[in-house]
Amino acid sequence: MIRILKAWGPAALWAAVLFYLSSRTWRSGLPSLGIDDAVAHFLLYGGLGLALAYGRSRASRTPPHRILFFAGVLFALSDEFHQGFVPGRTPSAGDLLADVAGLAAGYWGYQKLLRPGLDRDRTLKDP
Repeated sequence: MIRILKAWGPAALWAAVLFYLSSRTWRSGLPSLGIDDAVAHFLLYGGLGLALAYGRSRASRTPPHRILFFAGVLFALSDEFHQGFVPGRTPSAGDLLADVAGLAAGYWGYQKLLRPGLDRDRTLKDP
């Protein structure tokens, strides 16, 4: 159980942070950060991509890359849907595209840049 928490805990925690941020009513984007909304979505979901790739690299049973990426995309879809119920927030296809792009960049970045010592076959092929 501890091994599972060490592997997947960061992804679960980051998903909870994203859900919390999604449930907040912002008057004009992210407060006082001066970041474009699409850039914020890209960066936040890049963190989820990193956390998912990290979890896969630490898990004893590694799910296929496509399954993890699909789970991230489903989470992004549910996040945009959820925003439709938050006062002052609206779902947006542009935000969803930024979410998916960030997810892909974070996942790929971890696989290619942060874990360069992995066996090439393991990083490119599903088990």
